[in-house]
Amino acid sequence: MMKQISGWLIRIAASSMIFAMLAPVLAIAADVKSERKSLTEDQKVIHVLNRLGFGARPGDVAKVKAIGLPKYIDLQLNASAIDDSVADGKVRNLEIFNMSTAEVFAKYPNPGALLRQLEGGRQAIADAQKRKDPAPVTGGKMAEEDGKKMTEDEQKERREKLQALYREYDLKPANQLVPQIAANRVLRAVYSERQLQEVMVDFWQNHFNVFSGKNAVRWYIPSYERDVLRKNALGNFKDLLAGTAQHPAMLFFLDNFESVSPNAQPAGNQGNGRLQQQLRSGNLSPQVRERIKERQGLTDEQLDQRIKRAQTIGQRAKRGINENYARELMELHTMGVDSGYSQKDIVGVARAFTGWTIADARGYRRVAASMIQGNEEQRLARLERQAGVPDGTQSGTFYFNEKWHDNGAKMVLGQKVEEGGVKDGLKVLDILVKSPATAKFIARKLAVKFVSDNPSDALVARVAAAFSKSNGDIKTTLKALFTDKEFFAAENYRAKIKTPFELAVSAIRTIGADTNSGPAVLAMLNKLGEVPYGYQAPTGYPDTAEDWVNTGALLERLNFAVALASNQIPGTKVDLKRFEAPEKADILDKTIAGVLDNDISAASRATLLKQVEQPLPDVKAPSEPADPEMAIVSMTGGPGQRGGGNRQARLLKPSGNPEVFKVVSLVLGTPEFQRQ
Repeated sequence: MMKQISGWLIRIAASSMIFAMLAPVLAIAADVKSERKSLTEDQKVIHVLNRLGFGARPGDVAKVKAIGLPKYIDLQLNASAIDDSVADGKVRNLEIFNMSTAEVFAKYPNPGALLRQLEGGRQAIADAQKRKDPAPVTGGKMAEEDGKKMTEDEQKERREKLQALYREYDLKPANQLVPQIAANRVLRAVYSERQLQEVMVDFWQNHFNVFSGKNAVRWYIPSYERDVLRKNALGNFKDLLAGTAQHPAMLFFLDNFESVSPNAQPAGNQGNGRLQQQLRSGNLSPQVRERIKERQGLTDEQLDQRIKRAQTIGQRAKRGINENYARELMELHTMGVDSGYSQKDIVGVARAFTGWTIADARGYRRVAASMIQGNEEQRLARLERQAGVPDGTQSGTFYFNEKWHDNGAKMVLGQKVEEGGVKDGLKVLDILVKSPATAKFIARKLAVKFVSDNPSDALVARVAAAFSKSNGDIKTTLKALFTDKEFFAAENYRAKIKTPFELAVSAIRTIGADTNSGPAVLAMLNKLGEVPYGYQAPTGYPDTAEDWVNTGALLERLNFAVALASNQIPGTKVDLKRFEAPEKADILDKTIAGVLDNDISAASRATLLKQVEQPLPDVKAPSEPADPEMAIVSMTGGPGQRGGGNRQARLLKPSGNPEVFKVVSLVLGTPEFQRQ
């Protein structure tokens, strides 16, 4: 009983400590104007390291002061001139970023689809008969329904089959994709010398958001980030916009790959037209079924799959125009909401992008099985005939399907679009990039990112002018922002709350920790609330304090700080000996100097002096993100593997000097560190 009371008192004390430490952060939305008239040179350096990067590592402030701020900013704007071999080495083993999408499809197949393709539905029928079900479950619901009815023994048999296939053909579980994607972002953000580029990759990833949890999207993200976001992060906005518009990640996420003119006919082999019509109708007599099976060497189950595929292709033409991408292109990617466009403009844009689609969009379900069966070339040839895919086009890449395109004249923002073919969409992008509304919208988002949650209209106007005059050159636009008087205004110093991703990365950098960004880091990011590409809405993660500041979220931030400083995160290690001292007050002084560059308010220091006497809260192990679709096969493997089913991540026992890691945790929880 006494132990229970003692534990209860400790939790009460810990909760009081947390509230005392984080209450100033909760007031972030209030007036945060600094009493200072201008920033000191040290504060300007810290401001730049926080805003143009993910915070200072030990020694960074001195390095920037030695280079000089203007030169450092120019160097960051020209990232390609910076040697980034350390970061490149850290991510070298994340193999998906060295592979084409077709190779990712083949190496990391969807496990359930792989087994169904190889078995051709025969096993499902056998299992159904064994369970004395009236009929087998077929089609898209097969895996779901079969999974519900499978016994534990059948599930075990299924896992063993998959594991044997993965070993024999050197395949990797698809549930390693998101961990590798997240690890790539974390490792580059922590170790890259090209800090501004990493910040801009993060910015554009949210601006042009795609959600990794939607069907095929995770297979497309490695190419999306490598070939579009990172390549154009500091380039020209039009190139970036066109890259996202044509990339399968965006085409799939916003469904534009299925957008077809209502007048279009499915592309197909004209000599096989009658057969295709019969297949789409599904009305095959027993004699016709037997003849098709004999001629093409198909089983009943394979013929049923062929019928379903033909019906799907036929339905695409019936499905018509999809407006999702057109709407988000105008509202989120370019002009912004309430910027003067109409529903007619949205329809015109959607018509312009009909036929922008993906070769073998769901190849993640088919490529590996076809390669194992030795019929991948025949499958691709059939795809070329049926869907009009150009010869030599790789699975999972963009192509323009002329037969799906709406060739009629369109009106967009008062301008006629009738260039024809794929040029219709490119013309629309040109119109949108040149719109003053786009310049203002992008300028405001950048000002919110780099200056304050509520930038002045005058600042936005100056940045928008730089965007327009430079025809959307991102470097020129950013330089106008960084050299503006408001960027270094005292009221904007430590005026923005760090997002969870910024907080985690900056904490690792600031205390000099080393990480492999393994599963536990992914689980921590998930608990903090920001896993890259983990936001379901097209808006991407928010970037203002009101979206991140609440008691529960801030408690998780302190939990992360405790886990990090006490070496509880597997794969992440920190040596805090430089903060050691005989007395707690001296430990605190060293930590404030090392983490906050001695820039702390009297109120925060007084609170810290009180709280170093209180016990730290226990850190609960976070849960890894659920991934039920990929949980069919579980195998040990490469970097960043995670399991399915929202399982709990493992944390290590605390190690290091308890008094030191307590103080470091508390300093990482101060308003001065939580803000930037």
